[in-house]
Amino acid sequence: MNGVSNTARILLRDDLRDFAGYRSARSEALQGTVWLNANESPSASPGDADGRLRRYPDPQPPALRDALAALYGLAPAQVLATRGSDEGIDLLLRAFCVPGRGAIVIAPPVFGMYAVCARLHGARVVEVPARDAGDGWRCDLAAMADAALRQHANLVFVCNPGNPTGEAIADADIALLAERLRGRALVVVDAAYAEFAGHDASAALLAAHENIVVLRTLSKAHALAGARIGCVLAASELVGMLQRCQAPYPLAQPAVQAALAALAPDAVARTRTSVARVRGERERLLGELQSAPGVRRAYPSQGNFLLLRFDDAQAAFDALLAAGVVVRDMRATPGLADALRISIGTPEQNQRVLASLAVARQAA
Repeated sequence: MNGVSNTARILLRDDLRDFAGYRSARSEALQGTVWLNANESPSASPGDADGRLRRYPDPQPPALRDALAALYGLAPAQVLATRGSDEGIDLLLRAFCVPGRGAIVIAPPVFGMYAVCARLHGARVVEVPARDAGDGWRCDLAAMADAALRQHANLVFVCNPGNPTGEAIADADIALLAERLRGRALVVVDAAYAEFAGHDASAALLAAHENIVVLRTLSKAHALAGARIGCVLAASELVGMLQRCQAPYPLAQPAVQAALAALAPDAVARTRTSVARVRGERERLLGELQSAPGVRRAYPSQGNFLLLRFDDAQAAFDALLAAGVVVRDMRATPGLADALRISIGTPEQNQRVLASLAVARQAA
């Protein structure tokens, strides 16, 4: 099923069915030695020693698509390289939600860009809140499917592992969701933190379900947040639909070079070592915080962060900031009025977190 998505064919905006998108100069398969087809400068910038940046970049560099496909176990045609996974979210809204109409389903508390992109496109945001089960968070995928069918939503976003909850959703449950929504909605699995879960079912899910789309990024595990390189993984037909909605030159050449360097075999091996270290620190920090005074609840996580509830979140936030530690204040998020999210740092940084929270408790 890695070529055709019948659900995408059904859901694609009617006004985009014959839309070819913008054909940039770099999209043409032409050969030559003197390039005068893109109105580029004939001379290099003083800040560009080798003169490479005076040329527009390839919209979808084959080497990058090949490297991402190899990383995730797919065919290059199933990969659309994007400016982080955020662009993937935006492209999905563009292609499958008519402006001012349509709907998406999300399970808050969850990554805020799903709702932001939907609202910028005039799509309704249907919320099916996740449940705080005490020992962790639970998304109700059956209720999300019900809502999608009832509200005629074209896109159902499943953040797995969840951000900020850290929840890991079983592959079988995602498969059931996709089967129930086949022909009715696309299931978008945001797997930005999948490396930290130690289990990646992207290729298997895509092979079995034509209406599943997976979002990935090099910002987290691969330490390239500043390069803004991500990708959409999907049936090749669906990838083509999104590419027609994409900007002419979405990827900056220096960012592509950084991504290729990060995806070389030795770099990927070092990334796996780094991820294992983060996972170990995550479990150590979780164990310490679960019994720390002032911490009401520390949730297990499959991401590179922990979500914490505090007796006095403001005091904890202030103590951390006084020690130079900046964490994510989640208190404006419905249902998380007492919560902070803390990314996993180095062992020394994590110790500073523990020491700062101990100071906060003593001050209280």
